[in-house]
Amino acid sequence: MQKTAIKNWSPEDQPREKLVLKGAETLSNAELLAILINNGNKTNTAVEIARELLLHVHNNLQLLANLSMEEILNCRINGLGKSKAVGIIAALELGVRRNMATNKKNVVKQSSDVAAFLQAELGHKQLESFVVVYLNRANHIIRQEIISEGGITGTVADPRIILKKALDHHAVSIILCHNHPSGNLKPSKADELLTTKIKNAAAFLDIQVMDHIIVSEEGYYSFADEGLM
Repeated sequence: MQKTAIKNWSPEDQPREKLVLKGAETLSNAELLAILINNGNKTNTAVEIARELLLHVHNNLQLLANLSMEEILNCRINGLGKSKAVGIIAALELGVRRNMATNKKNVVKQSSDVAAFLQAELGHKQLESFVVVYLNRANHIIRQEIISEGGITGTVADPRIILKKALDHHAVSIILCHNHPSGNLKPSKADELLTTKIKNAAAFLDIQVMDHIIVSEEGYYSFADEGLM
C-alpha cells in the first residue's frame, strides 16, 4: 500500500504546520526531528525516519546528541543520508550551546555558579576532557580552556600547561574540571592526587585553585563543597 506523504496530511498533523499552529512544545521528539530531516523518500516519511533513528538510541536524546556523523550513518536508516545527518548534528549542538549559555555566569561565588555550565558542556561527552576556568581577583571568568581531551577512562592534565596559561591570562585563581563518561561522580585516587599536585604547584605562583569539579549526566561533584580543597 502506498504511503501518504506528510504534505497530504491534515495541516494540524504536519510537523511544520503543527508547530506554527500550536507551538514547538506540542510536537513529539520524532516530529521535531522530522522537521530537521525535511523530507522522506518513496518508502518512509520524514516522521518514520525520525522514529527509526530514535529507536536506535532508545528514545534518549542525550544518546542521540552523542552520536557522530559516522555513527548516525551506520544506523543505515533508509532516507537518512549525510546531508540530513549534518542538519541533526548541527541542531543538537545548538541545543548544547544554548544550555551552556543559559547556565553560564560571569562571576563565580560558589561551585553551582560554574558547575551547571560545565555540566552542560561536558556532561554528555563520551570521552573524558579536562577543562580549566581562569578567574581574576574579583572572581570574574577571564577564560575557559580545554587542556586535554580524548581519553575513555582518563585524560592527561599537565600542571605546567595549566599554570602557564594562568600566567598568560593574568589569572589569580583557577577552577579545574573534568567529566566522567561512566556517570560515576566519585573522584578517583588519581583525581585527588592530581588536584593536590596542581594546588601545591599553583601556590608557588600565588595562584589559588578554588575547586575541582567532576561532571557527568548525573550531576556534579565539587571538591570544595566536600571540604577537599
